[in-house]
Amino acid sequence: MNLSALLTSAGINIAFCAILVSLYSILRKQPGNVNVYFGRRLAQCGPKRNDPFCLDRLVPSPGWIKKAWETSEQEILSVGGMDAVVFIRIVVFSIRIFSIAAVICVFLVLPVNYYGQEMHHRHIPSESLEVFTIGNVHKGSKWLWVHCFALYIISCSACVLLYIEYKNITNMRLAHITGSPPNPSHFAVLVRSIPKSSEQSYSDLVQKFFANYHASSYLSHQMIYESTSVHKIVAEAYKKLGAPSMKKSSTPSLIRCGLCGVPPNSFKILSNDPEPVKDKVELDSRTSGEEGASAFVFFKTRYAAVIASQVLQSSNPMSWVTNLAPEPHDVYWSNLCTPYRQLWIRKIATLLAAIVFVFLFLIPVTFVQGLTQLEQLQQTFPLLRGLLKKTVVSQVVTGYLPSVILILFLYTVPPTMMLFSAMEGSISRSGRKKSACCKVLYFTIWNVFFVNVFSGSVISQWSVISSFKDIPTQLARAVSTQASFFMTYVLTSGWASMAVEVVQVFPLLCNYFIQFILKKDPSNETLSFPYHTEFPKVLLFGLLGFTCAIMAPLILPILLVYFFLAYLVYRNQIINVYISKYESGGKTWPIVHNTTIFSLVLAQIIAIGVFGLKRSPVASGFTIPLVIGTLLFNEFCRERFRPIFEGCAATVLIEMDRQDERTGRMEQIHRQLLSAYYHPKHTSPDASSRGGRSNHSQDGTAPVI
Repeated sequence: MNLSALLTSAGINIAFCAILVSLYSILRKQPGNVNVYFGRRLAQCGPKRNDPFCLDRLVPSPGWIKKAWETSEQEILSVGGMDAVVFIRIVVFSIRIFSIAAVICVFLVLPVNYYGQEMHHRHIPSESLEVFTIGNVHKGSKWLWVHCFALYIISCSACVLLYIEYKNITNMRLAHITGSPPNPSHFAVLVRSIPKSSEQSYSDLVQKFFANYHASSYLSHQMIYESTSVHKIVAEAYKKLGAPSMKKSSTPSLIRCGLCGVPPNSFKILSNDPEPVKDKVELDSRTSGEEGASAFVFFKTRYAAVIASQVLQSSNPMSWVTNLAPEPHDVYWSNLCTPYRQLWIRKIATLLAAIVFVFLFLIPVTFVQGLTQLEQLQQTFPLLRGLLKKTVVSQVVTGYLPSVILILFLYTVPPTMMLFSAMEGSISRSGRKKSACCKVLYFTIWNVFFVNVFSGSVISQWSVISSFKDIPTQLARAVSTQASFFMTYVLTSGWASMAVEVVQVFPLLCNYFIQFILKKDPSNETLSFPYHTEFPKVLLFGLLGFTCAIMAPLILPILLVYFFLAYLVYRNQIINVYISKYESGGKTWPIVHNTTIFSLVLAQIIAIGVFGLKRSPVASGFTIPLVIGTLLFNEFCRERFRPIFEGCAATVLIEMDRQDERTGRMEQIHRQLLSAYYHPKHTSPDASSRGGRSNHSQDGTAPVI
């Protein structure tokens, strides 16, 4: 591919982005689109009256860019939670490190690559992109020390910035834990695989076990019921009985109760007549369904709950399995009654299914790589030879079409991996999304980077991978030749995807379909941030930046444009569109750190292979200590920061418990715990009103799964 083909792809994507961004600045002003572009604000503040029509609605304006730029990190934290802040910090880190890399590589490495061989240079737009890569440097060149020096600066800068970010996010996580209102998940433990008894119910077994072995700290428990078809009868019965009369009405609110997570004005005020409620309670207790072998167990203190969740409860590790419970609105209810003994089988099955999916994906990837090779394309399709000789057609086919096709196939990956993660048996929605995020990340790194680098038949790819001693050399040969594809991929998957993200194409089309085809008012359902798709995308671009920095420096300005766009677009979406439905407390940052370290080490290994191919043993020798130093830095960060993201310090929990006891809040927390966990769909309409009826200490009824 020559530079003109890359410029053609850049021009297409710039025009595409400019059109969509201008369209967005107009569409966001239309009253009919307020639920698409201001879903979070609409859920929080409620609907507003329509403003009178004015011509300003039809004129594009950059006001949203200014607002996104001026929003502080504290505002992001208040509206999007800590997970949103962590995601923005990834983008900020990428801007900083690749700004350093761009300055070093564009002004030092790029001239060395371009003049690496004595040759007659053509007009720059007609130059092949290989001229701008390290492949153009002749063997034994003394100028390879420039590449080694640049690699040292990039690696050291990345480690320093990573340490600063890890430390800041760790402090932010500790402040989040200590500064948040009392959370039911801090006092609750999810117990699974309760042994079955023919003489006692699961509920009696749980009460007997924890009252015996955790007598000083056990508070109460709540059984989880398996769903049965009888709940349809229950729902119909409630409709026939009628809802209790209400003396006051309320409007929806996004401000949630600090303990149970439901809107404070969603509680119904019952009439003084107890008969209807009594009838409903009796009906609910008779048709609760079958008890599952799982329960939420509540403890008097946070420290006692953590100890109970970490200690082996039985000599049989497959019985009385305990984990800290997720937050009430983070619970993934459909997996709570999954038999614990099935989980290892489910994990193996999903692993095998993911491997099969990876191999099936080799088909489109191999096809895409065939499009980048113009000579092979002409030999395979001789009838198209005349058409492919046209400059514009060849530039579009080799520079734009391959990345578009790959992106279209990649759209199938996140929902597939989310399905696999749900089948594994995750007990929380955030855990399911985190698992899907890791799967999508591994999948994209393998298919977008490694499979494209080792392009060719599946057999030849296996032959390359099987010879481990030649991996650095093979990577060195392949990365520089595939750099042109990675540049076009960043242009298409990066720049264009930001424009599509800000316009919200699919929700916008659904909104128009509901309004103009179905003739209905659009729903006010809000969206949660798609972390499982955006985290892998940003980290993949980071990997491409590190591995191609000294190999093909032209990719760095393209990446910087993407990260600046991402900074503005994602901040705008977090402020206006997406709502935080659950919070993981920044637990995704260790994934970011590990992926960045992997990218750095991979770039250093590739550099060793390149220096070996260029017959520069001195540069290769100087790079080996850099690999060792990076791995030691990672080990230090793992020991210093990682435990804080896996648990909470005993001193912090005990101090929080003592503070609640001194202020007299502990008794109120205990009362509210009894009604914190309920199924949002299958409980009766008045479950929130009845409060703690699902607790064993009162009448034994519980949420139904």
